[in-house]
Amino acid sequence: MGAKLKEYKQRISSAQTTKKITKAMELIAASRIQKAMARVRASSPFSRAVTRAVSAVATHSGVDHVLTREPETTTRSAILLMTSDRGLAGAFNSQVIKEAMELAELLRSEGKDVVFYLFGRKAVGYFQFRQIASAAQWVGDADVPQFENAEEIAQALLDAYVLDESEGGVNEIHVVYNRFVSMMTQTPESIRLLPLEVVEADEAGADEAHSNEVFPLYEFEPEASVVLDKLLPVYIQSRIFNALLQSSAAKQAATQKAMKAASDNADKLITEYTSLRNNARQAEITQQIAEIVGGADALAS
Repeated sequence: MGAKLKEYKQRISSAQTTKKITKAMELIAASRIQKAMARVRASSPFSRAVTRAVSAVATHSGVDHVLTREPETTTRSAILLMTSDRGLAGAFNSQVIKEAMELAELLRSEGKDVVFYLFGRKAVGYFQFRQIASAAQWVGDADVPQFENAEEIAQALLDAYVLDESEGGVNEIHVVYNRFVSMMTQTPESIRLLPLEVVEADEAGADEAHSNEVFPLYEFEPEASVVLDKLLPVYIQSRIFNALLQSSAAKQAATQKAMKAASDNADKLITEYTSLRNNARQAEITQQIAEIVGGADALAS
């Protein structure tokens, strides 16, 4: 009986220690998510302005550009997969990896070869463990992504896109990431980045007034092709950066949710083991009383 008491005390102590850690991580994630969402909101005006500029040029100029031209045949597709550098975020990484692998299977079923570009240590670890090849990897900046990360990734993708297929180029590029919906919901999302599909709605959530806005006619100086050459790379960078910020905010929300669930489970374990400890202690006391009474009766007889 004494061994049981000691075991329950150890388990209670272990659960209490775990709760302290998970509670601290929950509070840290809660503070970081506000900063992450502030960065998403701060990037919205620039993303909206670039989107409108590209929409105007692409819609009203009619210029045939390499980034907006649909290829006659698509044989190689690239997938940019965004995960986090750390775990302890529930299904955050597993669900986006699953989305990417399902997209890859769909593309292969259409007769396309798939090339992966990985952002985040969890994606890199997943591919290394399963010995799946990737064209490029970026790690170490998933928690607080910078615009320089988006520039570097965009340049690598654009270089692969303009390269001939025989030299390792690709015909289309997809991005798979976790989109922040709310504190309780983070959904994996895949978008086709290239060939360019101009999206009027802001990635962070523009209101309906913007989507119904009528654009005027434009005259371009310099030529529309020159404007597109300058605008399109910036547009690609802004979309990738927005996806990085969305993924960062979603990761903090997922961590907070997972740590809160862990803290609640630790509370349940503490309550359960405390009850078991009290029952074991009461049984031990009852046994000791019974032994004392039995010994007294034996002496009396």
